[in-house]
Amino acid sequence: MQTLTIIIADDHPLFRGALRQAMDDIGAQQTIIEAGDFNAARKAAGDHAEIDLMLLDLNMPGVSGFSGLTALRSEFPGLPVIVVSASDDGPTINRALELGASGFISKSASLEDIRRAVDTVLDGGIWTGEQKNCSSADPAMTELMERMKTLTPQQSKVLTMLGKGLLNKQIAYALGVSEATIKAHVSAILLKLNVDSRTQAVIKLGQVNLAMVA
Repeated sequence: MQTLTIIIADDHPLFRGALRQAMDDIGAQQTIIEAGDFNAARKAAGDHAEIDLMLLDLNMPGVSGFSGLTALRSEFPGLPVIVVSASDDGPTINRALELGASGFISKSASLEDIRRAVDTVLDGGIWTGEQKNCSSADPAMTELMERMKTLTPQQSKVLTMLGKGLLNKQIAYALGVSEATIKAHVSAILLKLNVDSRTQAVIKLGQVNLAMVA
């Protein structure tokens, strides 16, 4: 029988338990790895090359909005990610898919719908939920998300740290590199996002992170 390895990344133990319960009937032996914050989820993905799927809460300690999804898609492009969120409007689903999510599960979904979503994605499909209209898209936001997807994993980390107000020397210390390397990353970020300053880059990041409530 096929063995699946799945990461459930959510900071609420009860909801992690519900997702684990939903995995019981998907027809395969499973290894479930639970992560209560984004750093733990990212580490689990890096430590286990055999990961078949990650279920990712949009808002959990260490990440907010779409920045976590962006970082994971950049760092682990071959890992299917299903976004899990209580914000389940059409634009939010659409933006998650634009950023590379393989599916979207509302936190109000039934266990059966969660199982169907997981089965669909594991079979190579895309799951959006049948009740939502995901056809609308803001062209400017779509372009910004395409630009965000061109950032390397390290550039994504640097941009996230800029968003937290850290200085170049603080980022360099945290990442174990020189300040000159961080300056080079910042220059590349500005070029890729088509902005003139780090402040504008942080604003762009904020636009993506807040898009779910727009």
